[in-house]
Amino acid sequence: MSVLVFYIAIFAGALFIVSLLRRMMTPRHDFTSLKTVTFGDESAVRPDRAASIISVLTVFVIWGAFTGSSLMPIHVPGPYSGTTEFTYTARNAAGETDDAIVRVLVHKVGEDGEAPEIDPGDGFAKNDSDVLQEWRSELIRAHANDEGGDQDGYAVIAVDGQEIAPGETVRVADGTVAMTPKGSLNFTPRKGMQMEPIWLPSPEATVQRFLEIASEGYQNFTLWEHLGWSLLRVVAGFALGSLVGIPLGYAMGLSGWFRGWFDPIVEFMRPVPPLALIPLVIIWFGIWETGKIVLLFLAALWIMTIAARAGVSGVSISKIHAAYSLGASKWQILRHVIIPNSLPEIFTGARVAMGVCWGTVVAAELVAAQKGAGMMIIAASKFQLTDIVIMGIVLIGIIGYGIDMLMRKAERFLVPWKGQA
Repeated sequence: MSVLVFYIAIFAGALFIVSLLRRMMTPRHDFTSLKTVTFGDESAVRPDRAASIISVLTVFVIWGAFTGSSLMPIHVPGPYSGTTEFTYTARNAAGETDDAIVRVLVHKVGEDGEAPEIDPGDGFAKNDSDVLQEWRSELIRAHANDEGGDQDGYAVIAVDGQEIAPGETVRVADGTVAMTPKGSLNFTPRKGMQMEPIWLPSPEATVQRFLEIASEGYQNFTLWEHLGWSLLRVVAGFALGSLVGIPLGYAMGLSGWFRGWFDPIVEFMRPVPPLALIPLVIIWFGIWETGKIVLLFLAALWIMTIAARAGVSGVSISKIHAAYSLGASKWQILRHVIIPNSLPEIFTGARVAMGVCWGTVVAAELVAAQKGAGMMIIAASKFQLTDIVIMGIVLIGIIGYGIDMLMRKAERFLVPWKGQA
């Protein structure tokens, strides 16, 4: 919740500051600013580059702020580290009470520490000390340290002057103390708002891991071999899905018989997620490369089929009539009217299909894969190597974004008439 509030605050603040600066520095006199209607007009809306840059920087700022990154000048409150102490009040079998001090050293992750020295004191309740790491808790067995702690009637009745009973928790200066059902004290230092490295490593730790794997490799293969094999599987599955799906979509868009025959199959398979097909693909095609490519083929097939069918169905009938009136044959209409006008829909479907395939490849590499980005992530997660998992996710996102940008450029180059009547 705190991350969401932080993000919304940065978004609102950046929007206000950038808008104010633009109004003060550069009054607009272009065509878009002269339009009488801009709300709801897609032609008047273009990606704001400043917003894009600030958005990316915001993600890294929040990431660094909530992981204690040394790259960030500000951080949210982190876990407590240092030496702290609290007192407890014990009652012995004779009904007498005595106070004792527990001194605890909380050290940072990756560091070592020794329990601080403390004089045991003169009463039956003996002072004690312990050491633990940030984000961890430690069991304080007062009954094992105090004189008469093993006798019936002995109990700890208060912590820092606050009454406590089994199952209850009280706050102390730098954390909380809970009493277990057996009467022991469990001290938990203040955790703050930062994420523990095992759950979310800092940006520099992730970059360091990237440099390490890029130079040394992981699981007997280089980083580029892992990424290359994933990309090869995706391209192969997408290409096969397009080779089958596009002709099938054209056939369904041009023939009532084809549409009636294949429409139930396509509409039945379209909502089925590719991950649900993994057990069946393994049974039919095995656990090696064939099964992975078949799964990616099925992920792309139905999307490309629907995109091609929608492209054919969306061709303006007036263009068909105009071509017929000029004496065009069916082949000429297909070649010069239907295919060019359906390409925008097909490219849109291809971008969606490629994204689905790229996301599915991680699941496809869950089974018996020896190399691949998905295999690298799954193998790292088994050993709680979160920095490798985050690194793999970031690389998959960057490559996926790069693929989409390349497909957008290819669409602008190959289909320059998109959006024109």
